[in-house]
Amino acid sequence: MSTPATDGAGLFGPADPSAAVSDLLGLMACGELMAFERLAHDATLAPSMEDKAELARMAVAEFNHFVLLRARLADLGVDPGAAMAPFVGPLTEFHQRTAAGNWLEGLVKAFVGDGLAADFYREIAEHLDHSTRDLVRGVLDDTGHSAFAVDRVRAAIAADPRVAGPLALWGRRLVGEALTQAQHVAAEREGLTALVIGGVDGSGFDLNEIGRMLTRLTDAHSARMAALGLES
Repeated sequence: MSTPATDGAGLFGPADPSAAVSDLLGLMACGELMAFERLAHDATLAPSMEDKAELARMAVAEFNHFVLLRARLADLGVDPGAAMAPFVGPLTEFHQRTAAGNWLEGLVKAFVGDGLAADFYREIAEHLDHSTRDLVRGVLDDTGHSAFAVDRVRAAIAADPRVAGPLALWGRRLVGEALTQAQHVAAEREGLTALVIGGVDGSGFDLNEIGRMLTRLTDAHSARMAALGLES
């Protein structure tokens, strides 16, 4: 991958808008489709019909998000399947390596793992054109999984405090695996990488701001773990 040019002041140059946006929307569409599949599967692990129905509702919401992203790619003249193709391998590997072994692990993965990804996409969205930014924000709207996951996990910990330790380790593993796969994607997709570090508005991205972004992502992750009653 070529090295982005700098102006000598610690700023990376901007990304190519079309390649960057196609990569981002392709990545998100692939992620939403896999989220739909995962939630539908995790519903089979649910202990009650009420819980199954709740996860099914969330799975439908994720699929609807996928439909919006697919339509946006088509409107841009980009083949949705081609845009998603580069991300199938990394996301599949991530989900294979972090397959939930039980109901609670599935909830933590949806809350912590999906939450980290959503925070990252929101950060990137600030550098997109108005219409794409609005679409990304809309797709990332909470489907209700946050409150549901927090309620169920905290109730499980209250009933048996011994589950907290393994779930905390699970949460840390999810973040580690997510970062590893993100590095793989960055190494392969120059447009997406440039978007993260350079933006698409021509203003460039300060290295100090990258550090602040990572701090915000880390703080948000810690807050989610705390909300679940787990140590980050």
